[in-house]
Order: sequence, then C-alpha cells, then structure tokens
Amino acid sequence: MNRPVDFSIEDVQNLPDIRQIAIDKVGIKAIRHPVQIKDKTGGAQHTVAMFNMYVQLPHNFKGTHMSRFVEIINHNAREISVENFPVILNEMVHRLEAEAGHIEMAFPYFVNKSAPVSGVKSLLDYEVTFIGEIKNGKHDIKIKVLIPVTSLCPCSKKISAYGAHNQRSHVTVTLQLNDFMWVEDIIAMVEEQASSQLYGLLKRPDEKYVTERAYDNPKFVEDMVRDIAAAFNNEARVQNYIVECENFESIHNHSAYACIAST
Repeated sequence: MNRPVDFSIEDVQNLPDIRQIAIDKVGIKAIRHPVQIKDKTGGAQHTVAMFNMYVQLPHNFKGTHMSRFVEIINHNAREISVENFPVILNEMVHRLEAEAGHIEMAFPYFVNKSAPVSGVKSLLDYEVTFIGEIKNGKHDIKIKVLIPVTSLCPCSKKISAYGAHNQRSHVTVTLQLNDFMWVEDIIAMVEEQASSQLYGLLKRPDEKYVTERAYDNPKFVEDMVRDIAAAFNNEARVQNYIVECENFESIHNHSAYACIAST
C-alpha cells in the first residue's frame, strides 16, 4: 500500500545559494536502462544503454533535482531514437528549469554480417553513442560509432621478404548529420576504407579471403583517417565529423593514433 507523500518536507536543493558560482554540468552519470533501437532491417533491437544526463545550474540554486533525470529515462527510454532526442532534451531542461542540457546514451548495437566467401551469418557488435545538447533553445545532436577493423602496415609489407604485420584497429567516428543516416550505413562507409573488415564467424575460405584482402590493401593509421574523412566529405548527409583511429600494434607495446576533425 502506497503511503501519501508528505509535501511539508523541506526541499533543501531548492534553497538559494550565495556563492554566485554557476555550475556547467550537474546531473546523473552511468545509469543503465533498457531501450529499443530501430535498425535498418525494419526491426528493433532490445539492448541496455548507459546514460549520462546533465543540466546547467544557475548560480542562485543550491542543487538540482536528481530524481527527475531518472523519471525522464523511465518515461522515454523505450522510445528513444536520434529523431526524438530533441524532445527528450527539451523535457529535461524544462523539468529541471535549466537553460542548457546534455545527454549521452551509449549502447551495444549488433549487425548480422555474412562472411565474404561462405556466406555464413554471425552477429558483430559495435559501440554506439547518441550525444545531445541544448542551449538557448538550439539543439546539437551527434552520433558516435566505434567500428573495429583490420589494418596492415604498408612499411612492413614493403621491407619484409614475406608477410607483413597487421593488427585490429578501432575507428571512432563522431558525426553531426544534415539528414537521417542508419548506423549500418555509417559502419559500411568506415569498413570500406579499412584494410579488411571484421566478422563474428569465419570459415577457412573466409579467413583466406580477409587475410589476403588486408595484404592487398595495406594502410597506415594516417591512410585510414584520411580515406574515411574523404568518404564523409563526399556524403551529403554528413555536416561535420571527427574521425579517430587507434591501431593496437602487434609488434609494439603501444598504439598508433590519428585524428581528423572537419571544420
């Protein structure tokens, strides 16, 4: 049986603050909640997202209402998408009485891929983050995707009598879009520029194919980010981008890294 709420209890965070210092971001971080994400196949993926939610706090407020962030997630999370992110941002700043707000929603996203020769299907997971900001009524929505790929070193191939060292690489792209773009399309554009893409399951003929493809398509970390940036430059749906690539070197105990940000 629910007990009636006692509204006579003092709301301490609503008290005034005399220090005259505004807070840029205050809210909740690392809260998990189930969500549904539409995919290109026409279905919806049921996954678990990690949320970070912040608002700007004026200098005259002592604190924000932390419980309201959780209420907003519980009310909207099963319907969250890139399209309705602005609606959730608006609700957050309205309910928290803030002028600016920021939401990050990170989740695993699965793509059912066919091996290049055998055609055997398997799922491969990608890390996707929706990033939304609102300030002075203006929205800034970005999508961030981490795509694992294979890279093969051109120098190693050139100087070695046989073989060449390769490694698994992480390409992270952060995009501001002019128009809707499926996560699968973003992934495909990045994987097309790698020495080879990754698969969850490979048979022997597939392994032969991806190994030889990487050998025939060597790329430095610099090549990778430049080729991906060039592809985005020719994509009308992409307004701005950040392309990062980290190669987990197989012959060194460090990574190679490169980044290009459009202006």
